[in-house]
Amino acid sequence: MAPVTSIASNVHQRLTDALAAALPETVGDPLLRRSDRADFQANGILALAKKVKGNPRELATKVTDALDAAGLLANVEVSGPGFLNITVTDKAIIETLAARAADGDRLGVPLKENPGVTVIDYAQPNVAKEMHVGHLRSAVIGDALRGMLDFTGEKTIGRHHIGDWGTQFGMLIQYLIEHPGELAPAEEVDGEQAMSSLNRVYKASRTVFDADEDFKERARKRVVALQSGDKETLDLWQRFVDESKVYFYSVFEKLDMEIRDDEIVGESAYNDGMPETARLLEESGVAVRSEGALVVFFDDIKGKDDQPVPLIVQKADGGFGYAASDLTAIRNRVQDLHANSLLYVVDVRQSLHFKMVFETARRAGWLSDEVTAHNMGYGTVLGADGKPFKTREGETVRLQDLLDEAVQRAAEVVREKAKDLTEDEIQEQATKVGIGAVKYADLSTSPSRDYKFDLDQMVSLNGDTSVYLQYAYARIQSILRKAEGASPVAHAELELAPAERALGLHLDGFGELVTEATAEYAPHKLAAYLYQLASLYTTFYDQCPVIKPRPAQEVMENRLFLCDLTARTLHQGMALLGIRTPERL
Repeated sequence: MAPVTSIASNVHQRLTDALAAALPETVGDPLLRRSDRADFQANGILALAKKVKGNPRELATKVTDALDAAGLLANVEVSGPGFLNITVTDKAIIETLAARAADGDRLGVPLKENPGVTVIDYAQPNVAKEMHVGHLRSAVIGDALRGMLDFTGEKTIGRHHIGDWGTQFGMLIQYLIEHPGELAPAEEVDGEQAMSSLNRVYKASRTVFDADEDFKERARKRVVALQSGDKETLDLWQRFVDESKVYFYSVFEKLDMEIRDDEIVGESAYNDGMPETARLLEESGVAVRSEGALVVFFDDIKGKDDQPVPLIVQKADGGFGYAASDLTAIRNRVQDLHANSLLYVVDVRQSLHFKMVFETARRAGWLSDEVTAHNMGYGTVLGADGKPFKTREGETVRLQDLLDEAVQRAAEVVREKAKDLTEDEIQEQATKVGIGAVKYADLSTSPSRDYKFDLDQMVSLNGDTSVYLQYAYARIQSILRKAEGASPVAHAELELAPAERALGLHLDGFGELVTEATAEYAPHKLAAYLYQLASLYTTFYDQCPVIKPRPAQEVMENRLFLCDLTARTLHQGMALLGIRTPERL
């Protein structure tokens, strides 16, 4: 089925045609804006009149006279100095919504005209370390953006740039060689046990490393063995990676996220390509030698005393750091994965690093107007005190503990609200509500902003929360189940109440909103749309009886149609954000 053209786009086109007839030289000027009252106004008449040195009311009248209103416009008025107040017909609203309803899960949302390949770098845990609250936003935002991009037709490739390389692994591996049997076989442990075992080894190896100079020297030699590809060392390193993956998957499963093994491509994957990256940068003159190191300088990036701050590609001792790894990853993603866009969901505190990395890649020709990179720098998760979220003891909050508590709090809310659910059903729904609450609190905030982590507010039935949206969806499902002898049917011949019009016009804006939010990498805009949709539905539910008191059959069927399309839009919109919609709450 072809995409459904929204009412707003139809009105805009007719206004453009009318303006072309009335004043051909103005075609292409911005003309239309949508008002909060869910009707439409032209906002370009005043500017256009000034441009052609004409009277704005006269110009507005000419546009009105030339406007084709057939089947779409109920009323067009010239008001004030030259505004056009436009009201669309009830019939146009219902017919357009019926076309959306007939388009299955797509709901008339168009696919991108020229889809490309986007590599999304998100959810970046570290091997042998527990995931904490700081890992939450990268995973949640990246997963939502991927869902939105996929829905609009873009091909996405995930990359989880895990920390699996570096000096700490010499310490860990050397300790394991000298203390065999410390790690239980991977097939015998779950995620919690795997990380508990890794934590024990890490802490024990760190204690020995700090206290024993001989061990420290052996650990440093082990790093050299790792980097040179020694088989025994690599086998033990792989053991750490495998144990960590068991844990990673257990946490991502709680987050209701699918992480594919072939998309976990850590720092180690780019190790062999880093010397080539350095050579290419040096030979092209993009990078230069300074005090023995290979660096890139930038005119606009300076530190203390107005001294330039370089990007270090290769250290003076020959070692490579994050810049070499990230630049090599760009080469791989552009040249081997054929990406048109590179999207990084990384802590905003790394913005300067990625600004330098992207500029270096552009100078080298790996990024261009056709191949772009964007850093979705995200803010910090704060506690109730407005400071970075910590435990009472000042420790970083374990992500797994945080998710467990969210589900527990959600169970209390579900248990109190849903009296007819069994305890097993309560726990099942609590998982959807609790995890959804954590995700929505993150996604409803602009990614670049910090936000306070408040579980009490997150699982509230009131306010801008996922629970409010989920409850609206569940309420609709309850209505549809109870509507005996009636089914959702669109009746374009009916006159709509104001609350029905407002709901219908907002439903019609779903496609354009998804397109806009995806293009801007703005999941918070989709969240805001869904919250407004649930709010408009609440008003509709209060003002327009659906089954009690029972209205006329055609009215009931039309209102059930609005209910059903609202539910489907909520379901699809929440799914794009990675949040489930329970059928019963």
